[in-house]
Amino acid sequence: MLNKVLIVIGDATETVDTLYPYYRLVEDGFEPVVAAPEKRTYQMVMHQTRPGWTITKEWEGYTLDADVAFKEIDPTGYVGIFFSGGRAPEYIRYDEDLVRVTRHFFETNKPVGCVCHGVEIPAYAGCVKGRRMATVPKCRFDLEVCGGIFVNEPCVIDGNLVSGRTWMDHGHYVGPWIKLLREARERS
Repeated sequence: MLNKVLIVIGDATETVDTLYPYYRLVEDGFEPVVAAPEKRTYQMVMHQTRPGWTITKEWEGYTLDADVAFKEIDPTGYVGIFFSGGRAPEYIRYDEDLVRVTRHFFETNKPVGCVCHGVEIPAYAGCVKGRRMATVPKCRFDLEVCGGIFVNEPCVIDGNLVSGRTWMDHGHYVGPWIKLLREARERS
């Protein structure tokens, strides 16, 4: 029975976007495996739009150790994947091994969770064409230019793909994503 779930991060991954699903997975008996460009410690950040600001303010968050580098991942050993937000996806999406891993989860219809800027990874990997997704509105272009359909809701479910806009939506979309993971774990 498959029980491992990948959580994709890099430097400047959003702290709440990462730790909320990480601990929800633990709570539900899954083994979260933190995946990044290389096996090392990564600096996460916290994002919030302050009153009167038109851009997001960023603060340093916690650090997190990657369990596995993208090039070491055999995706057949995982039941699902989660693409965290923050600025990291903008930089790590070009990693060929991350693209390979991302495509596996879409091609095999395994549960995919995605929030905020996380959309930039499956978009770059060519996995969003015709798919309905939530993301932070400033990433709408990244989704739509790659053929995806932007939906401004706290939880969007499109087959195996469950997405939310920002960390404020975690209570809406993480539960349905974990439900898909449970179902997939039972079938494995």
